[in-house]
Order: sequence, then C-alpha cells, then structure tokens
Amino acid sequence: MNSVVVALQQLQHALNAEFADAPGLQQLSFAISLSDASDALAWLTSQHLYPQFYWQQRNGHDEIAALGAVRQFETLDAARAFLDDYARKPTVRIAGVNAFSPTTSFLFLPRLEWRRSGGEALIFLNLFSESSLQEDALAAHQFLEQLLPTKQLPLQRLNCVGEQHIPAEPEWQRMVERATTAIEKHELDKVVLARATDLQFTAAVSAAGFMAASRRVNLNCYHFLMVFDANHAFLGSSPERLWRRIGTALRTEALAGTVANHPDDHRAWSLGQWLLKDDKNQRENMLVVEDICQRLHKTVGAIDVLPPQIVRLRKVQHLRRCIWTDLVQPDDAACLAMLQPTAAVAGLPRDVARDFIARNEPFEREWYAGSAGYLSQRQAEFCVALRSAKVTNNIVRLYAGAGIVAGSDAAEEWQEIENKAAGLRTLLMKTTF
Repeated sequence: MNSVVVALQQLQHALNAEFADAPGLQQLSFAISLSDASDALAWLTSQHLYPQFYWQQRNGHDEIAALGAVRQFETLDAARAFLDDYARKPTVRIAGVNAFSPTTSFLFLPRLEWRRSGGEALIFLNLFSESSLQEDALAAHQFLEQLLPTKQLPLQRLNCVGEQHIPAEPEWQRMVERATTAIEKHELDKVVLARATDLQFTAAVSAAGFMAASRRVNLNCYHFLMVFDANHAFLGSSPERLWRRIGTALRTEALAGTVANHPDDHRAWSLGQWLLKDDKNQRENMLVVEDICQRLHKTVGAIDVLPPQIVRLRKVQHLRRCIWTDLVQPDDAACLAMLQPTAAVAGLPRDVARDFIARNEPFEREWYAGSAGYLSQRQAEFCVALRSAKVTNNIVRLYAGAGIVAGSDAAEEWQEIENKAAGLRTLLMKTTF
C-alpha cells in the first residue's frame, strides 16, 4: 500500500500518459495505506487550494476529503444530470452542501478526493473537459505541484470579546408567541424556529481546528466542513441523516423531540425514558414521520417505520424513528425535493412553515438546516446541516433551532436551543481547542 505522498507521485506519473485531445471525463485512482497518522481532515486543510470539503459518516465508516473543483454545480439537479451523462463512470462522486432552500447548492466534482470506506482508502484524481482532456491533464499536473505536506491540525488560543443572539431572548419569546397563536388558529401544526449567535474573537478562527475539536467530542454525529475560500467556511456535527441511497434502497429518519443529556448514565437513561413517554415530544416526532411518509409514498414501494430510539449526544438526547423504503428510480434530485426541508427543521404544512420562518426569523439561514454530503451513480448520502456554524475570519455564527407545537413554552424552547448550541459553543469558549 502507498502513503499519500507516494500515491500523489503515482498520479503525477500517470498524468504523463497520452490523453485524448477531445472532451470527456476520466478518473485515476491509487490505494493509500492508513495509519494512526493518517488524517484526511489534516491533509485537506493543510492545502491552500479551494474549495475544500470534508465529510465523515456518523458511524465513522465512510470519510471524504475533496479538494479543488473541476466542475461546480449550483443545484443538485444539475449535479445529477452531469452524473447521468457519464453513467459509465459509477465511482465518480460530486460533494458539497445544499442550502436550506434546496434550489441553491454548492456542489462540485473535485480535482482530488481522498475516500475511505472502513479500513480501505483510495485517492482519486478527476479529469474533465468540454474540449480537451489533454489540456485538463496539464492543468491537473499544475494542481498537484501546488500541494503542500500535511501539517498538524491547529491549536488556537481564543479570546471571545463579543456575543450577540439573533434574536435576543425577548424577541424570541414574541416570535414563539406568534407561532403558538398561528398554531391555535390552525394555520400551522408545527414550525421550527432558529436562533443565530455571533461570537467575535480577537483573531481569525481556524475552521479546521474547530472541526477537529468537534469531531473529537461530538460522537454519533456526521461531521462536515465546507471551506469556500481562505476566509469563509461552514461546518457542523449533525446527528441527523437526510437520506442514504444505495441503488434504489432508501434510508431516512425522523429526528425530533429533545431532552437534556446527563453525565451520569442512569440519570441520562431516566431522561431518555421520559422522552419516550412524553406526549409533546412524541407528537412532534410523529408529525415528522407522517410528513415524510406522505412525501415519499408516490415514488416508493412499501414504507417501514421502525420503533422509536433514543439518540444520546454530548449535550442532548433525541427521539428518532428510522424510515426504510425502496425508490422506483435512484433519483437523488427527487429525494432532495421530497425530503428537504423536513418538518424537523421547517414545520408543517411545509410551505406555510417556510413562509412563517421567512417573515419572522431576523436572519437568513443560508446553509444552516440544509444538507451536506455526496452523490454518485451507485449511492448517495446527505446529513441535515444542524449543530452548525459559519466561520468568517474572526466571527463565528452558531445556529440552533427548536420545534414549536401547541403547548410550547418560550422559556423551555430557549433552554433547548441553548443546550443544542452548547455542543459547539463550549469548544470555542475553552482556552484552547
């Protein structure tokens, strides 16, 4: 097996071959060895080339580090159409993020992709041109020459000098009151309201270091980092799958209903048991289940809803029901349209809830509550972009939301979003990370 350095040298050598002076898509790959020193995130974020995208499945089995864009797509529809044009290239993946409004995406065919599945890893180099693969091979050669050695992920001493909630708690209370009034009038069944928190530091924050710190402590989560350029990044550690597709087999879930976690296992178990029996949280979760099933039923076979589970995270516990089915066609664009945003991040009815959010939330969600992941001919997987943050130089914007239903209490919901935001906030407020 090859080290990353040797695999990259082999790619350089492979680029000396003759390539057609014609349009096309071609992929080169070499296996790489894994060791305790192998860290795709460290390799990726040591580079000064963009965009960069890191993604790790919540069970830790699959990992992606994608660098440089050969082709970029502003919608998942366009990305899927590209893959369909090259259906004979089933190993090609397109990766990135979809915004809360699913008509906007930042997806790209990477120049280089480090891909791990279990204990096996490959590094891929993609060549694509609408005119000449020969010319793109020269561009790829120049790209590889700019790569830098892997550095250790940075440790930072952070000094927070400002914090602002948007909305502040009094406005949050008024916003929740407007939501519960609309629910009482039967205009809505549920709406998910969010808060942004801007933290200002005395120096630029390393998105890579922030991601590494979250990955260490926020277990049972998807981890994702989208670095757009040297000054702008979006990242998160999310417990929620939007969908996973292998062939036509589809796996999705309803993750709604929340209670605090506790360091004492017995106390945490007791809180989880309360969550399983609580009417408000069960009702919130079933609303999401029913909405997902209604959206899927016209394009899938039989739908299996599994029994409820408790998902225990660092700061909170959630109620989850997994939903399994089979698609008639392996259409990821249709999955996005059907599933995003789910009732767990928007509300019900979906269009009414989205309109309520647009009129009442005092900030733009952008990538928050969208999705992060990848798609290919063979398979696709996206997580919901929750427990997330936007990093812009020395400003970090944290996001957290709460589902508002009949009987919701504004003070309790404020505490819920405090607990959710703490999963990332406490990392930044430590002296080092």
